[in-house]
Amino acid sequence: MANLNEYKCPCCNGAIAFDPNAQKMKCPYCGTEFELETLKNMDDALNGDKAHTDNLEWNVSEGQQWNESERSGIHSYVCQSCGGEIIGDETLSATKCPYCGNPVVVMDNFAGVLKPDYLIPFKVDKETAKKGLMKHLKGKKLLPSIFSSENHIDEIKGIYVPFWVFNADAKAHIRYKGTKTRAWSDSDYNYTETSYYSVLREGSLSFKDIPADGSSKMPDDLMESIEPFDFSKAMDFQTAYLAGFLADKYDVTAEENIERVNARAKNSTDAAFRRTVEGYTTLTTEANAVELKNGKAKYALCPVWILNTTWKGKKYTFAMNGQTGKFVGNLPMDKGKFWKYLLMYSGIFAAAIYAVIWILKLI
Repeated sequence: MANLNEYKCPCCNGAIAFDPNAQKMKCPYCGTEFELETLKNMDDALNGDKAHTDNLEWNVSEGQQWNESERSGIHSYVCQSCGGEIIGDETLSATKCPYCGNPVVVMDNFAGVLKPDYLIPFKVDKETAKKGLMKHLKGKKLLPSIFSSENHIDEIKGIYVPFWVFNADAKAHIRYKGTKTRAWSDSDYNYTETSYYSVLREGSLSFKDIPADGSSKMPDDLMESIEPFDFSKAMDFQTAYLAGFLADKYDVTAEENIERVNARAKNSTDAAFRRTVEGYTTLTTEANAVELKNGKAKYALCPVWILNTTWKGKKYTFAMNGQTGKFVGNLPMDKGKFWKYLLMYSGIFAAAIYAVIWILKLI
């Protein structure tokens, strides 16, 4: 057991000491008393934390390679403006970059990337994507008019976005600090009592299909917002699925995504274990150790409809999940419309106040 003088009060974090009169440990700052058995249990919990540390290792395979027949039917396209490199089948005519809207240049040689392990085919067509955009814009009175014009809607592009999909089994040890509070009163005072608890959780769970996009040009928060993708509907990759669509070449490797995926795994573990704890007023995570086993990553292409447009020199990107139809994207505000509506509603509000005052004078 640790030196008793090393203990900190869980209520105020002050150093606690043994009180001979009470025969208990007592905090000289807030007056909280502790049984020695309670402190021993606390010490056991702290030692348990030390015995569990993160082990977030992944076995990232080298992936599949393209064969010559597949490679011959695919062309590479490079945007001279943003540097984005995309791929498409040989029937794809001149097109625009799905990221910045500028023309792309066809390159005959295609090399330098792994072959996807699997692909989720588009289930939502372009017309549905247009309707999704209009629904997203509907009722936005402060939206610049340019966002509702047909010529911008026609720039929607269907693109297969590269994703690394991670699977693993996990074992976790988590310790929470919980509190329970009760309050009561008498004729003289109001009382509040707060009790502190150490809550331990250990267990196992499995992670399946944690996605992380492999394109540096695609904002991570945008791709996470259109999740989830149903990977149970994924198909083994075939170049035929690319007909009529673009596919981005990944430029962020699985290894470079591991830190981000680990953070998602730890947060998801904490949330899953936290749902098993009930009856506390507050609950704070104090220790969280996750050990991963059988961690693997696969390379997948996921369907996304993309619309890029610019307003006042700033680029806005909208995305629709090409499998589920979920539509996301931040919208700009037309300041001219803002002031117009503000003055209009301010005038209406002022007139209403004046009418109320006039009516009160008549009463």
